[in-house]
Amino acid sequence: MPSGAAEPGVYLPDALLADVVRSTGASVGLAYVLAPGDRMLHLVLASGAPREITAPWTRIPLDGAIPVGDAVLQGRLIWLSSQEEIARRYPRLGIVLPYEFMLAAAPITSGTVSWGGIILMWPVWHAPQLDPAEQDAISGCCSRAANLLQEATAGGHPLQPVREPRLIPAAHPRKADPTQALAALSFAERLPVGCCSLDLSGKVTYINSAATELVGAGAASLLGKRPWEVLLWLQDPLFEDRYRAAVISRKPTWLMAKADHKELLFQLYPDDSGVSIHITPSTEHTTESAFPTVRPSPTESIGAAALYHLTHLATALAEAVGVRDVVDLAADQIVPAFGPKAMALLTVEEGRLCIATYRGYDAELMARFDADPMTSRTPAVYAITTGEASFYSTFDDLKRAYPPAVHQDGMASWAFLPLIVSGRPVGSLVLAYELHHPFPSAERAILNSLAGVIAQALDRARLYDAKHTLAHTLQTGLLPQTLPRVPGLDSAARYRPASYGLDIGGDFYDMIHCTPTTAIAAIGDVQGHNTTAAALMGQVRTAVHAHATAGVMPGDILARTNHLLADLNRDLFVSCLIAHLDLDSGRAQLATAGHPPALLRHPGGRTDTLHLPPGPLLGVAPDAVYPTVEVTFPPGAVLALYTDGLVERPGADIGDTTTSLASFLSTAQADDLEDLADNLIRAQHTQASHDDTALLLIRRHPGSP
Repeated sequence: MPSGAAEPGVYLPDALLADVVRSTGASVGLAYVLAPGDRMLHLVLASGAPREITAPWTRIPLDGAIPVGDAVLQGRLIWLSSQEEIARRYPRLGIVLPYEFMLAAAPITSGTVSWGGIILMWPVWHAPQLDPAEQDAISGCCSRAANLLQEATAGGHPLQPVREPRLIPAAHPRKADPTQALAALSFAERLPVGCCSLDLSGKVTYINSAATELVGAGAASLLGKRPWEVLLWLQDPLFEDRYRAAVISRKPTWLMAKADHKELLFQLYPDDSGVSIHITPSTEHTTESAFPTVRPSPTESIGAAALYHLTHLATALAEAVGVRDVVDLAADQIVPAFGPKAMALLTVEEGRLCIATYRGYDAELMARFDADPMTSRTPAVYAITTGEASFYSTFDDLKRAYPPAVHQDGMASWAFLPLIVSGRPVGSLVLAYELHHPFPSAERAILNSLAGVIAQALDRARLYDAKHTLAHTLQTGLLPQTLPRVPGLDSAARYRPASYGLDIGGDFYDMIHCTPTTAIAAIGDVQGHNTTAAALMGQVRTAVHAHATAGVMPGDILARTNHLLADLNRDLFVSCLIAHLDLDSGRAQLATAGHPPALLRHPGGRTDTLHLPPGPLLGVAPDAVYPTVEVTFPPGAVLALYTDGLVERPGADIGDTTTSLASFLSTAQADDLEDLADNLIRAQHTQASHDDTALLLIRRHPGSP
């Protein structure tokens, strides 16, 4: 049963991030770590931004189209100099934080190991580019972080789970003097205008008497609370949005709000510790101005943070592919962003409601509710069978609706939301709150919207998974299940589908044991990444196999297969390379039809690129001739055949990437051919590939005659 994914612990001191924030003048800093073998970046340190704003970014998939993920994958610093550039290159980030700021993301790496990354943000009055001192500070921070994480791991302290990222308090230039503090308090109290202070999370830390009189609420009811949580006439998303804009952009901002029968002007002045607010009655000048205005609403409103979180989750789910991606992404976003202490996402599977993922609950408790039949009388089943959401502010409320209910999870309030698409049941979403939660109507509306977004994403992901499974079954059925055992030879093969599409294509490999001392190896690539290409690949591989079994040499195999493609009259072309290996003579004969060159690693490690006389692609010219070239194949040598997905990269010269592959092969450990195949694939695929990749390695036994 899947369990809640644990976040890794951190061995990064607060000063590491605080120093780079201070030395670069950044307003916000975030530090992420990447557990070994994980594909998820975990936020562990935050400076200059509260949890309420960083919540959607506590866990970021490496391939999630987010700047820090791209920085880690590409191994370079990414600089975004404007709101327009952020929205264009990273639309999800632009939707959730539609404010003016600049951003840099940098990877934390040591050698070939990625340990995480950092994000720094600046107000828009920063220069259009980072200066050399700022770049040095960022690279120094990342280098120190990599060393600390590497030392911790080497010292037997692997990354351990933590509950949530640490928020680094703002560094004040000097210690507060008690006498000056009292003088400042007296000064603020004497002012005829209102003033108050919010911390970075939006909570009131101070409000003077003039301000309490203007807003019509006492200091006791406001201190420690967010203004829009106490003052009903401020519960328009605009006020919260202006606060968020001030915190992120560090720019002063203003708005008007109507309190009872008077209009007030709020002027917000942010810094790295919070927001100071100046409150004055409106004047004729301000009334006629273009200040945005909060108007009291007769109904409850939804907070800006909730709207942004919902939008963020919707855009993130739109990019998710399979069911696993959807459920993990939903679970990772809901708990930090929407406030529950725990959640469980259940899906309908063969007449039962099964736990797909959860957060905040223990595995033993989840096991009791896993695979409940759809006929059982539980709130989660009721939600999916009736299509109606249920909200219970207390356990007594839940007990009245379900008398057999037992208080097992220690929570105080619950929401059970149906996941339904076009009338079809998909599953249920359970949210549990540690403290009493009243569920006002506005929040119920947004939670129902949340359930609808997740249901649609799950339905789409199920269709993708079904297509993926079909494609995978077809692809594996067309490729060899195992390679034949040939005395005197070791072999290893890998197939990696393209990063996008149906995971099906035309790449193939094969090895045929012809006689006791000879074998033929083949590798090819049919144009296209669809079922048509896969079907033609099966025909081409069958033809190559048949001709090789009949004892035909490489050039003739290609010529005969080329005739077959002409007879089939297909509009697809095929590249192919054939190698005939003779252990008696210690020779290899090779011929190519427009395929990338084979590599031959000699026993000492030197690797040659075997440039063969080019023959045209199969299917281009019916009467084409394919010359055969003979090379030595000594004991201990490794022959590497591959398709262009291993060496083609956007913007890179294929000759350079082939040379890089040969260089890696010459220095790599070759004792275990399976490990070598994995290392070659891993070394070349430093980023997502849009093409399939096939790899076939053949080594002649070192002790063979």
